[in-house]
Amino acid sequence: MNILFFLTPKSDVAYVEEDDSLRQVLEKMEHHGYAAVPLLSSEGRYIGTITEGDVLWKLKKEGFPELHEMEEISVMEMIRNRDNKPVHVNVDMEGLLDKVMHQNFVPVVDDDKVFIGIVTRKDVIQYLMDELKKKKKTDSQEKIQIMVPAGN
Repeated sequence: MNILFFLTPKSDVAYVEEDDSLRQVLEKMEHHGYAAVPLLSSEGRYIGTITEGDVLWKLKKEGFPELHEMEEISVMEMIRNRDNKPVHVNVDMEGLLDKVMHQNFVPVVDDDKVFIGIVTRKDVIQYLMDELKKKKKTDSQEKIQIMVPAGN
């Protein structure tokens, strides 16, 4: 299966860019209710992941500045403790599953390392659940056919 089946495209992903401020990061995370967002370069390349923890540690280090003061703090000044590792758009399912087991979302990049979207753990689990339900339904129908004698 191609991982593009699971892809949430960049146009539907909340992300921050390297020239954004700490205030913009906070507002974007709050608005979308996310605990982590991808960080992109101005050219659209994936740099890393900004997490709530990264933001909290930066706020503490800065003495919990006022909201207007956060406009002067660059997202690039934050120390990122845990970047989600990206996968290439042509990765196989095994490679994707290896990443999705350890990350809530997996950034997907193209040949030029340009960010094209994410695959979420939730989407992969939902797909697997749907496949399991289909298999159970098929197995149940096969059992019923075996139990009913032919010609009745």
